[in-house]
Amino acid sequence: MGVFYETIPNSLVPWIKEQQMLWVGSAPLSGEGHINISPKGGQNFGILDERTFWYMDLTGSGVETHAHLHEPGNGRICVMFMAFTGPPKIVRIWGTGRPLENGTAEYSAFVADHKVETIPGSRSIIIVDVHQCGTSCGFSVPYYDFVGHRDILNEHFRKKEEKAKKGDEKESIDYYWAWKSQLSIDGLPGMRRGYEYAQKHGVKPLKKMVGPYAPGAEKGVRGSSNGVDPMYLFVVLLLGIVIGGATALSVVTPERLRALQEKGMVV
Repeated sequence: MGVFYETIPNSLVPWIKEQQMLWVGSAPLSGEGHINISPKGGQNFGILDERTFWYMDLTGSGVETHAHLHEPGNGRICVMFMAFTGPPKIVRIWGTGRPLENGTAEYSAFVADHKVETIPGSRSIIIVDVHQCGTSCGFSVPYYDFVGHRDILNEHFRKKEEKAKKGDEKESIDYYWAWKSQLSIDGLPGMRRGYEYAQKHGVKPLKKMVGPYAPGAEKGVRGSSNGVDPMYLFVVLLLGIVIGGATALSVVTPERLRALQEKGMVV
């Protein structure tokens, strides 16, 4: 049975802190926008108090969470943990998120105050102001053995950082953020630092969507696998009904036919 709380209960804190990964869900306000779910590996997260959760956001090719949290009137976020060993369990934390971007005074202060160990790819600290926490059974979640964390991302950005220090601007983290963290897949502004750098230096964003659902595509071809807008089908159906009705009303009745025959107008 699921149990819900208005805060993160103390009974769940030890279990949450033991987890090796989490998932983050967010979405834009537009009904045509795309829902995003991001897996996060490592134990780069924590609980400040019963109403405040945080995690370190690492650099990647996507920037959906940033875009949704920065979107005016949005900020919705859900964080999920699940047990792969031991008793089954799923924990979700709902709230409003706000990014503390790398390079800002807020980011530096948080990292210093809470002794957070950062890496070259550290992009932001995401703060979640919690308004609900819930548990569910997780009976169908399979068993998995934890082997270890990958160090590929750490090494990748460490090498880029070294190249940037030698003068290769395109290997800098700012250029990477401008290219890949500038816009979401729906065209929303993503990481502010990346967006501002892109505007200043003319860096074009990575093309992230193709086909009819890409930003700027003709909406008339959306929503149908064969390229036909359902609205067009509706209009055709409506016209068919109207024309059919008009045709039915124009059919000559037997009485009218006899009258026309008497007048010699028809044989």
